[in-house]
Amino acid sequence: MRSVRGASAPDCGTRCCSVSPVHVVIMGCGRVGSTLARSLEDRNHTVSIIDADPDAFRRLGPGFNGDKVTGQGFDQEVLEKAGVRRADAFAAVSSGDNSNIIAARVAREAFGIQQVVARIYDPGRAEVYQRLGITTVATVKWTADQVLRRLLPAGAEPDFRDPSGTIRVDNLAAPTAWIGHRTVAFQEQAGCRIAWIDRLGEGMLPTRESVIQEGDVLHVAMREENAAHAYEVIDAGPDES
Repeated sequence: MRSVRGASAPDCGTRCCSVSPVHVVIMGCGRVGSTLARSLEDRNHTVSIIDADPDAFRRLGPGFNGDKVTGQGFDQEVLEKAGVRRADAFAAVSSGDNSNIIAARVAREAFGIQQVVARIYDPGRAEVYQRLGITTVATVKWTADQVLRRLLPAGAEPDFRDPSGTIRVDNLAAPTAWIGHRTVAFQEQAGCRIAWIDRLGEGMLPTRESVIQEGDVLHVAMREENAAHAYEVIDAGPDES
């Protein structure tokens, strides 16, 4: 992505990744848009935010330093005022599916922005535009999926499934039977991979010497066809033979 002129790299120590600051245009200054704008500024990126209602900009608070542009986010003149020609990314997160879809297409097709995300309430529409290359967030479906995963037993629904339905990623609290055992044994016996571990509020990548500890959350990737077998092994505990 292109770097933004005039923006300096954040001083955040060794934990900060070396990503150049970018300019993002956001359509919609509701709760999602305003939160996204502030989050981007906190990460040292520059932001222009568009909304048809100038009162909506109050959600940004007095500390917001980006551009506030009043108008329709699918209007090319409004997008020009928001600096769309120097933008690296565009997010359409207003409350209207049609407006978000149109704005996303204008940003991508008229201005050539590759990183485009549209918030869509109708999951059917979201799937169509996903196939057209516009990343969509289907709000209702996402929320329902998140609630469903928290209602059902572990493993009933994955936290992530790739578009082909072949690979799934599940989040598992460290199984009691596996605590104190090496991640290598867990992976070999269950036929899966631990992508990363959440431990004491930090993410860590397992090594050959890593041991599963109480309180760990394992992010486990596996083939869908192997999931039932993997959970049988996980529930049964390690084979010490």
